[in-house]
Amino acid sequence: MPTPPHSPQKPPRRSSNKKRSPIRQPLAKPGAEEVEEGAAAPRAKGRAGTAPADEASTKLQKALADAGFGSRRELEEWIAAGRVSVNDQPAHVGQRIGPGDKVRVNGRLVRLKFAARLPRVLLYHKPEGEIVSRDDPEKRPSVFEKLPRVNGGRWIAIGRLDFNSCGLLLFTTSGDLANRLMHPRYGLERDYAVRILGELPEEAAAQLTAGIDLGDGPARFVRLFAAGGEGANRWYNVTLTEGRNREVRRMFEAVGITVSRLMRVRYGPVVLPPGLKRGQWRELEAPAVEQLMKVLKDPKTEPGRAKNPEKSAT
Repeated sequence: MPTPPHSPQKPPRRSSNKKRSPIRQPLAKPGAEEVEEGAAAPRAKGRAGTAPADEASTKLQKALADAGFGSRRELEEWIAAGRVSVNDQPAHVGQRIGPGDKVRVNGRLVRLKFAARLPRVLLYHKPEGEIVSRDDPEKRPSVFEKLPRVNGGRWIAIGRLDFNSCGLLLFTTSGDLANRLMHPRYGLERDYAVRILGELPEEAAAQLTAGIDLGDGPARFVRLFAAGGEGANRWYNVTLTEGRNREVRRMFEAVGITVSRLMRVRYGPVVLPPGLKRGQWRELEAPAVEQLMKVLKDPKTEPGRAKNPEKSAT
């Protein structure tokens, strides 16, 4: 999907005679999902009786002004004087409201129109040595420190990459979109480029694709194939359809293999752009966000089974 470059720093010049690293090779067929997530995304929260900022919401005085009740300054005075309520509670200046809120002016219920707003989505090339958390007791560098500010909201990480892993990390302003991107029932795949110490025996490769027990449940690679390398370092490309904590590393450890480097190169339909350098971000344009939301409109189901949005896959 097209994503115009937008980064906080100028990318370095690329050498024309430099060989392409196996870590840059695209994995199998685009359309799958990741591995080292860990936790479900928190849903966006707002004040009581106030729509979350990441939904189709707007400031109360703007909505009233657009509906012709007066100028914004005049309406701010009305709000401060207690003439406006939201969901039967006194309103406050700057309060955000959405389609589900009941707004009354001088006690009379008013109908307001809201324009649907798309959530924002960022692609970030996470380098090793950054943590995917805002609160770290060890005070390590955080991925959130390099992201642009969000007015009236915050960035939510789509899954996780551990401190020593790198690659594609997605962020959004929508809690609902974040949960859809991580929920198993949507069947999104994650692709990784993995560097291991030594070669992977055929028997171990067969175990990893057939399924092994990690203690917290079975796990297997949907795809696994060699991607080159020499000497002690060998590259493999792997695909998963879930995102448990450190899953890729734990799977290789389970068959006696040490992972020396791990890089996510694809999350669902989103591929890490070749020109996006480590520590840089790029925001998806509206058409790309719409396409992503269309992919997530309906969860995938097994052949012959009816869709049941209340029951998630495990």
